[in-house]
Amino acid sequence: MPRRITCAILLTFLSEQPRPPMISGTFIRVAFIAVGFYSTPAFAGMQAIDGFAIDRTEVTVGQFRAFVAETNFVTKAEKNGGGLVYEAGWTQKPGWTWKTPFGTVAKDDEPAVHVTFDEAAAFCKWAGKRLPTDEEWRRAAYTETRADAPPPFRAGVTYEFPTGHEPFGANCLKDCGETPAIDYSARLSRGIGHAPAGSTKAGVNGLYDMGANVWEWTEDGGNKEKGTRGGSWWYGSFRMKMEDRATKPRNMAVVYIGFRCAKDI
Repeated sequence: MPRRITCAILLTFLSEQPRPPMISGTFIRVAFIAVGFYSTPAFAGMQAIDGFAIDRTEVTVGQFRAFVAETNFVTKAEKNGGGLVYEAGWTQKPGWTWKTPFGTVAKDDEPAVHVTFDEAAAFCKWAGKRLPTDEEWRRAAYTETRADAPPPFRAGVTYEFPTGHEPFGANCLKDCGETPAIDYSARLSRGIGHAPAGSTKAGVNGLYDMGANVWEWTEDGGNKEKGTRGGSWWYGSFRMKMEDRATKPRNMAVVYIGFRCAKDI
């Protein structure tokens, strides 16, 4: 069954374009820009907000793998022999990288973590995107912009959590209900671990894991410190709220910090 898409048609008139339709001797290339959901390749998997689009899910191991394969990129965690986790203070874990976030090989649908702010920005640039600003991230996470939002969401409403009025359905520590988290608890002193990207309850604007799962880097204008939003599997639901914002050194690679990308429209 074809998917119904409300769209505007952008007509670009080209005089020398091969194999297009022809109208009165003028070639026309038609690009369909979906309102709310983008069907064009440049916006695949993204959700339109106001003036920008944002990834529906956190960037995955599989996506980051494609970036590495094309660019030969090596992350800081790989160079240093492993990323960080908080135990009795920050602890380096040998062999914990984006490929092996808890010391074992991750599946392609797991969120890419142990990635610094600048490494996340490099991925987004490679993908033709950028990291979202803090303000963009907040708008996307808490205020519903879809005119035809499915219940229980309503257009124009700002919610307490990215999942709505309640935190249930997110992958947080203890008070979000059951989640599809992968059980890495045997390797951790706290919590279970992250869930596959896009496997939890869809939230405001149809986005996944804006609350909990992994913190997400944002561009907030800082220099040495950069913003992270949304909380993670390591924290309870209180870290999912709009007023909660953390910062980390931009060169820090941590087991519960990932990212998603944005793009101007």
